Amino acid sequence: MADGKSPTRTVMPKAQALDPAAASYLRELGERVRGHRARRGMTRRLLAQSSDISERYLAQLEHGAGNMSILLLRQVAQALGVPLSELAREGSEQSVELALLVEFFERLPAEKRRMLLRSVMEQAGTPERRERRVALIGLRGAGKTTLGERLARRLDAPFIRLVGEIERLAGMTVNEIYSLSGQPAYRRLEQRALSETIEANPRAVIETGGSLVAEPATFGLLLASCFTVWVRTSPEEHMARVIAQGDHRPMAEQADAMDDLRRILAEREPFYRRADAVIDTSGRSVDECVEELAALCCQALTEPA
Repeated sequence: MADGKSPTRTVMPKAQALDPAAASYLRELGERVRGHRARRGMTRRLLAQSSDISERYLAQLEHGAGNMSILLLRQVAQALGVPLSELAREGSEQSVELALLVEFFERLPAEKRRMLLRSVMEQAGTPERRERRVALIGLRGAGKTTLGERLARRLDAPFIRLVGEIERLAGMTVNEIYSLSGQPAYRRLEQRALSETIEANPRAVIETGGSLVAEPATFGLLLASCFTVWVRTSPEEHMARVIAQGDHRPMAEQADAMDDLRRILAEREPFYRRADAVIDTSGRSVDECVEELAALCCQALTEPA
């Protein structure tokens, strides 16, 4: 340079030299990655295959020892006075209105957030259309199929398994969709299948996949268009029922399958709790659960808008 001084050089921080705030940030980042993976029901191996990143690196990332370059981008964001997510987001810059809404929403207490979200969703979908459909959400093995079929007969409405609609649209099985196109393609098909199902069926009982709640746009559409019920049970009964159905993969593939199941349930529970109603099938007969579910739905279907 003209003044003979060397330009300032950015040095990549070393893991052992991280200050407490930076180390804490990387741990939180790892926890968020692990949480999103659990919500979607993805193993680390599947995420590695889908992202073309090694399982070893993903393990380091999830345990707070990821690539240090994220800290440099964080420093740039802090210097600009903007959230890191604003720099890292894809697509064009968000509108002023959206930015203001996000800032306003984040400042609200949790209870007011839920109230506002429900109000917005109710405004987005007409009550008449929403309350003529029932959607069952929850982990596999809770009893969604059994209860959904019985409820549909009681309500004289079609019973629709969303996974079947996804396979129909794709012309292949779910496993083939994942194998050939990955999870992003499956999520796009899932949203399309739900949208078409809602459009074609003013009355229906819809069984959804357990991970649908991980996609905000799709889950929002479901909440706005259906009376939604979380069908829940204990992790032990979830596992026992899946195995009783003849699927031994959870136990065959991973020795810590129960720990993974508990983690998935813990990550998804805040989303499942956004349902209009909850029914617990733990240790109860099918008839007893059907009666309770029918009573919940009939009351919702007959209440004035």
